[in-house]
Amino acid sequence: MQQFVVPQFIEVEDKIFGPITTRQFLILLVGGILVFLAYRYADLALFIFTLAFIGGASLVLAFVKVNGQTFHYFMLNIAQTLRKPSLRVWHKSFTKEQLQHWRQSDLAPESASAAAAVPVRRERIRDLALLVNTGGFYRPDDSV
Repeated sequence: MQQFVVPQFIEVEDKIFGPITTRQFLILLVGGILVFLAYRYADLALFIFTLAFIGGASLVLAFVKVNGQTFHYFMLNIAQTLRKPSLRVWHKSFTKEQLQHWRQSDLAPESASAAAAVPVRRERIRDLALLVNTGGFYRPDDSV
């Protein structure tokens, strides 16, 4: 039988300079270039603002983790949640007349009769248990 090497620790990023990963290095490089351009071409006030804003943002993007995930994935998840929330709540308010009409209508007894339990045979339960235990290989219709 042929053996294969299964990769371990696939979520760990490759390190290039000590504890710095490739992603962190690229983020810091881009932030450093932008800060250098601000130092070279802007006045002192704009340079200090750029240093604080871009430098801080690049440090946060490079090194901060929230719940074990990198900060840019965390921000993407926040944006997705704000754009399309998964919890949908329907706030429907009925008037008193609508509720009275619904209570007095014949729809409620029909739904109660439709939910009546059908008695199950012991053989049917046994066949279902065999079907589950064999992973779908046992067919109750084929057995004699």
